[in-house]
Amino acid sequence: MAAKPGKTVAEETAALSFEEALRQLEEIVAGLEKGQGTLAESIAAYQRGTALRRHCEAQLREAQLKVEEIEKTAEGGVTARPSDLG
Repeated sequence: MAAKPGKTVAEETAALSFEEALRQLEEIVAGLEKGQGTLAESIAAYQRGTALRRHCEAQLREAQLKVEEIEKTAEGGVTARPSDLG
């Protein structure tokens, strides 16, 4: 899936929800594992997959920070626990 005219791959992925980005990433991985497409198409898919992975990781980091913020105690201390998100 190529970027729309005038948009970079990173700009296009920035508007995606975590779930949609993950779904697209899974499709790309499945296609690459099957050896679908030409070399040029595979390289473009890998590039898009990398942007999607980065987008998903950033959204997970943001979610982790929100959870830590929610877990602040009434006294203002942080009770954040290690998570499997990072």
